[in-house]
Amino acid sequence: MKVQPQKTERIHALDSLRAIMMLLGVVLHTTMTYADTDYGLGWGLKDIGATHISNDYIHRVIHSFRMQTFFVVAGFFASLLFYERSPIKMIKNRVNRIVLPFIVFLFVLFPLVMFSFKYSSLVFDGTENALSQALNYTRGLPFVPNSTFHLWFLYYLSMISAMSVGIALLLKKLPSLTSHISQAFNWVIVKPILRVLIFTGLTCLVYLIMGASYVEASNSFTPDFNIFMYYSFFYYVGWILFKSKHLLNKMMTFDWACTIIGLLLYTAYLIVGLIFNPFNFLTHILINSLVVWLFIFGITGLFIRYASNHSSLMRYVSDSSYWVYLLHLPLTAIIPSFIVDWPLPATIKMLFVVLSTSVICFTTYHYLVRGTFIGKFLNGRKYSRKLSDIKQP
Repeated sequence: MKVQPQKTERIHALDSLRAIMMLLGVVLHTTMTYADTDYGLGWGLKDIGATHISNDYIHRVIHSFRMQTFFVVAGFFASLLFYERSPIKMIKNRVNRIVLPFIVFLFVLFPLVMFSFKYSSLVFDGTENALSQALNYTRGLPFVPNSTFHLWFLYYLSMISAMSVGIALLLKKLPSLTSHISQAFNWVIVKPILRVLIFTGLTCLVYLIMGASYVEASNSFTPDFNIFMYYSFFYYVGWILFKSKHLLNKMMTFDWACTIIGLLLYTAYLIVGLIFNPFNFLTHILINSLVVWLFIFGITGLFIRYASNHSSLMRYVSDSSYWVYLLHLPLTAIIPSFIVDWPLPATIKMLFVVLSTSVICFTTYHYLVRGTFIGKFLNGRKYSRKLSDIKQP
């Protein structure tokens, strides 16, 4: 008789971690408008009268670990679906939760994103009749989007997920190899210093293969090899981590230390690089690789330490995070144009945009998404709007 594997209980800490990494996108994109750095075509908005280097710092720090952490968690939950449900159910789930939302919201958000950026850029340039010009520009857009904009991560996650199924099915035929991989992973994961060093070394190797010390997001439909390879690495670490889920509590060892050291090291790296710029290619990849794993192990450990128990509020935030991420980009692009003439410091403007964007996103989620067909489309089911109805599964 075939023995069914024991189902893993809901891992609240990783649910919450995934949600917060998505929500940090609101902060990340907002800081770009109020940072000193010129992001060129990657982000063509700049409130010239209100920029500050602190926003550059916030942006760089978040960017150093956010998507890497997200892909680790994504790989973990994909592995859970593959091994505890079935490969077919995992494929159906990824199609329903990733591929279809990507396609639908690509078309829905495309005109909104393009209008928001065009309108704000015209306002920042002091153009008269900015609204009518932005509307005319939007009417002339092609029906088929020519960019993935902030949905690029769904695009790459879809491709990486598809490849993971093929690799996992192949490895199922090689049980001895998978057993050795799991044993080695278990041996490393319980040693807090060694795991940071080993994964730092592996990440350095990935950078060397790519021939780059930095990975930018790409909104092109033409897949970028470096982006695909880089985030695949973190995804597969998460995939293997699922087999070692019984050791997740080991992440709490030195969690505060890893997070603080990662922040201090990256801060020093940014300051020294800004003043002296003494770093060569190898130094860049070594520091970036070390920092990302200090943050991943540190922040994951903190979530396991403090967010492992059921919380109705945190569950609500987790449920809403997908919608917030989908909707936030046009808001973070257009709201700065409404306050461009306000005589406020860059930091206050940045906080205002983050807060107002969050309020709009969470309000629309609560009334238009959570208990509707949109919520079912994104999360697989409709939810009650009452926090008291969110029970421990």
